Amino acid sequence: MAQNKEEDVNLGANKYRETQPLGTAAQTENKDYVEPPPAPLFEPGELSSWSFYRAGIAEFMATFLFLYITILTVMGLKRSDSLCSSVGIQGVAWAFGGMIFALVYCTAGISGGHINPAVTFGLFLARKLSLTRAVFYMVMQCLGAICGAGVVKGFMKGPYQRLGGGANVVNPGYTKGDGLGAEIIGTFVLVYTVFSATDAKRNARDSHVPILAPLPIGFAVFLVHLATIPITGTGINPARSLGAAIIFNNKQAWDDHWIFWVGPFIGAALAAVYHQIIIRAIPFKTKA
Repeated sequence: MAQNKEEDVNLGANKYRETQPLGTAAQTENKDYVEPPPAPLFEPGELSSWSFYRAGIAEFMATFLFLYITILTVMGLKRSDSLCSSVGIQGVAWAFGGMIFALVYCTAGISGGHINPAVTFGLFLARKLSLTRAVFYMVMQCLGAICGAGVVKGFMKGPYQRLGGGANVVNPGYTKGDGLGAEIIGTFVLVYTVFSATDAKRNARDSHVPILAPLPIGFAVFLVHLATIPITGTGINPARSLGAAIIFNNKQAWDDHWIFWVGPFIGAALAAVYHQIIIRAIPFKTKA
């Protein structure tokens, strides 16, 4: 019976999954490093695989839970009379970082634990997953974020609109250029950490790294939030920004919304290029 289950896993989840899922890339018996082949641009066989849809559902649920916990935390902070009587900015940063840590840990073996279109985009540029899967993940992440923010609004019908709905905007005292720069650098830090934490060569050398991969990723999210909450409320995740903007539906949120797509996608692309070309020098490696 156990053998049959193992065969089902090999034919399902492992046949059509990303080449290097977050946190699970090197959990194999063979620790010898082998450069994984690039994922095909289009993989039609995925569309007939249950593991493909299961991974999308996992991304939806993870992003739903992420928005639910984090937006509720933001609402609790803004509802308090002072930062000292609430979790404060540090608490909000911990909520975002801690949820990413927990959710990446829980979903890494199913979908890779992206929970962020910018992460998916960066991994796609590095050929870690197909375009088919990347688009599907992004759609499911955005739907999950909208539902998560919607549930929060259902709990706080009155205060939600008054307190800003957790939507990302460029705060007073900063320009749109400041906000864009903060989103680019913040997302670069996150996606660069993702690449480093899941690097196949490092995982082959240090077998403990896959188990610890969610920790540096969550910690990177925490640190970026500490730095950029005063500037933009910290997006670095287009799905998180879209979900809050749609449910809040305020003019200022929409005026600034482009920043929270353009910035993260530029940051993710830079991180992918930096890791693949500078850190790994993959284009310069000779084939045997």
